[in-house]
Amino acid sequence: MATLPTPLERGPLMPGGARLWVKRDDLTGLGMGGNKARKLEFLCGAAQAAGARSLVTVGAAQSNHCRMTAAAGAVLGLEVHLVLSGERTDTPVGNQLLSSLFGAQLHFTGAGESAWGELEIACEALTEELLDAGAAPFTMPIGGSTPVGAAGYAVAFDELMDQCRRQELEPDAVVHASSSGGTHAGLVAGRALARAEARQVPEVLAIGVAKGVNLGLPDIVGLAGDTLELIGQSRTLVGDDDACIDAGWIGEDYAIPTDAGDAAIRWAARHGGWVLDRVYSGKGMAGLLGNAAAGRWPEGSDVVFIHTGGLPAVFAPGGVPATALA
Repeated sequence: MATLPTPLERGPLMPGGARLWVKRDDLTGLGMGGNKARKLEFLCGAAQAAGARSLVTVGAAQSNHCRMTAAAGAVLGLEVHLVLSGERTDTPVGNQLLSSLFGAQLHFTGAGESAWGELEIACEALTEELLDAGAAPFTMPIGGSTPVGAAGYAVAFDELMDQCRRQELEPDAVVHASSSGGTHAGLVAGRALARAEARQVPEVLAIGVAKGVNLGLPDIVGLAGDTLELIGQSRTLVGDDDACIDAGWIGEDYAIPTDAGDAAIRWAARHGGWVLDRVYSGKGMAGLLGNAAAGRWPEGSDVVFIHTGGLPAVFAPGGVPATALA
């Protein structure tokens, strides 16, 4: 379902003198693109293998994962149910508009954006209803962050390293935004596999944009280990030092914009024509630029930022900071 490989674009120098490269996983194609397409390739394969007739997942009001699950259901001819935070509005916008366009049924819980436990409970209850109705549901957690979903980013790490080799590029780091942890765990697993083959590997740095991942939930090393076992490798290939999370860029809470994130959105738009959202990629870019300015990577080095998408959210109310506009 995903359009792969996604481009690896050369960007400008960052503060401190490191060269930016952007891995365009916002261009994965499915349902307007984003990192979740890589997870859904595997998750929907598991759903089909289980004989599912419907897909069920959960997320915040403007969830990219939910929007792309809706698109996946449309491609595969499966009914889709989305459990969302907040209240139903008269006119859907952003990801909700697209999810509805793709034919998904949206179930609003009234829960807050960061009330993930409440959302998961509501998702479980809906799954039971669908089971009783004979809808054969296949349920995915927030972000599709399971070993099956994370396998998509173990493969993505190898894709990225192959692109770097072709451009004679040896990046010091791969940086990305992390919330539910599946993308991070997959990259850690892919890096461990490459390291086991005696290949030179970059640091993988996650910029935490949710309180859970910043506090160690989920256990990234554990999820990476489960992913390795799933694909027939030893979980001992990863250790505690492999999960590197910078928790300094979340601000007040998940989905609450920050000044640094808004400045990064403006910087990315003006320096590379990249569109970032205020929940994920904007805060991820803020962490990247902040670490670069602090001298984490030497002048002349190369750093890759994985652009995980989020374009539709910029068309929701408050989706773009006023300070970013000309």
